[in-house]
Amino acid sequence: MGLPWYRVHTVVINDPGRLLAVHLMHTALVAGWAGSMALYELAIFDPSDPVLNPMWRQGMFVMPFMARLGVTGSWGGWSITGETGVDPGFWSFEGVAAAHIIFSGLLFLAAIWHWTYWDLEIWQDPRTGEPALDLPKIFGIHLLLAGLGCFGFGAFHLTGVFGPGMWVSDPYGITGHLEPVQPAWGPEGFNPFNPGGIVAHHIAAGIVGIIAGIFHITTRPPERLYKALRMGNIETVLSSAIAAVFFAAFIVAGTMWYGAAATPIELFGPTRYQWDQGYFKTEINRRVQTALDNGATKEQAYASIPEKLAFYDYVGNSPAKGGLFRVGPMVNGDGLPTSWLGHITFADKDGRDLQVRRLPNFFENFPVVLEDSQGIVRADIPFRRAEAKYSFEQTGVTATVYGGALNGQTFTDPADVKRLARKAQLGEAFEFDRDTYHSDGTFRSSPRGWFTFGHACFALLFFFGHIWHGARTLYRDVFAGIDPDLGEQVEFGLFQKLGDRSTRRLPEGYVPPAGTTLS
Repeated sequence: MGLPWYRVHTVVINDPGRLLAVHLMHTALVAGWAGSMALYELAIFDPSDPVLNPMWRQGMFVMPFMARLGVTGSWGGWSITGETGVDPGFWSFEGVAAAHIIFSGLLFLAAIWHWTYWDLEIWQDPRTGEPALDLPKIFGIHLLLAGLGCFGFGAFHLTGVFGPGMWVSDPYGITGHLEPVQPAWGPEGFNPFNPGGIVAHHIAAGIVGIIAGIFHITTRPPERLYKALRMGNIETVLSSAIAAVFFAAFIVAGTMWYGAAATPIELFGPTRYQWDQGYFKTEINRRVQTALDNGATKEQAYASIPEKLAFYDYVGNSPAKGGLFRVGPMVNGDGLPTSWLGHITFADKDGRDLQVRRLPNFFENFPVVLEDSQGIVRADIPFRRAEAKYSFEQTGVTATVYGGALNGQTFTDPADVKRLARKAQLGEAFEFDRDTYHSDGTFRSSPRGWFTFGHACFALLFFFGHIWHGARTLYRDVFAGIDPDLGEQVEFGLFQKLGDRSTRRLPEGYVPPAGTTLS
């Protein structure tokens, strides 16, 4: 009969060398995947148009994470910011990918070595010669190393002392670039959209980790605490480690979905809430009104709007579009944007300005409804033409486009106006090329949505894993079916007759040395 799936861990749970080997192999697989996926993404990535065809539209997943840490150039001479002829040195996209693959290979060899030569003296208690792990000290060593890495990342990499800094942009994701960042130690550092908070928190957390690591290396835990928390059980380590992982997974899922300085929209695409709240629409209107107040015409005001800002205000770029399981890059859905057509405005025959009610996030289609400034429906495209009361033909709706490729043009033909109304329902209007990527016309989820969904699922899985393994180690005697009050009565060979204390073979309180036989 085969063992249950979770019993495979018994091979390594009491074998420190091979336990280390499987962890090395796991890290090798992760590093190898990261390097290989980076090379694959580079092979299919088109860097020619960073505005209308950015990496997140092309389904890139690891490249945005490389870019936010300072890797923006390629040995091919291009940069994700649109520059050409750049020389990034070794730490290019290709260089980082190669480093991960080489590192993966070294870890692979180390895993094989530790699996083969598992019986090392380091895994023995020098007092008894028996296999033993000093888990509190091992925890301290790991904490010290993690603290040093955390502090070094914040104090040197992000500040630009020995690194490139990090990706910094404005609130509307237009001016993104690499920049050394100084720590923000005041209350402003707790703003999730303040890059200085990231630097300060890494430095602070690193210092705390270093101090705590030294403490746990040099200090022995009290006996009661050692026994209460089962510090001698390797499954306690597993449960504690899973707790750290699920906590981090929940945090990154939240900061990715809601947005943060660590997840800039230029690298991962807009958040869902920016579409729901009309974030970019409000900024476009503000810029236009400012230009009009300064004497510009409507054509000039909308022509000054950056194409990148207009592109963010398009529902197809929301991570909530496409559902959770419609796979593939976003360009495989609505297509490759080729140009901004402009901002479309509507008016009826009575001269009222009309606006199209925008498509809600979780809808694939929606009736086209035009409202006036008071929210009263003045025109629509009815599902049943025979029941039309507010048809474009009856209400005399016309469309005028400002900015973009159609700047200054007015359309009166109902067929053209309806076509523009359907585009306006999705936000700012763009022309798409569906041939280049063989696009099928259905929305896809952005990498921001996939990352959030994946990490939320992993966080829940690891949360339940933490509860499971924590319960197993804290209540191991209960799971084993042994009443903790039985105590010595069930120890093999201690009594001539089980349960009869008068037949005890050895004096009360005597504990025979390990490995000896009872007589």
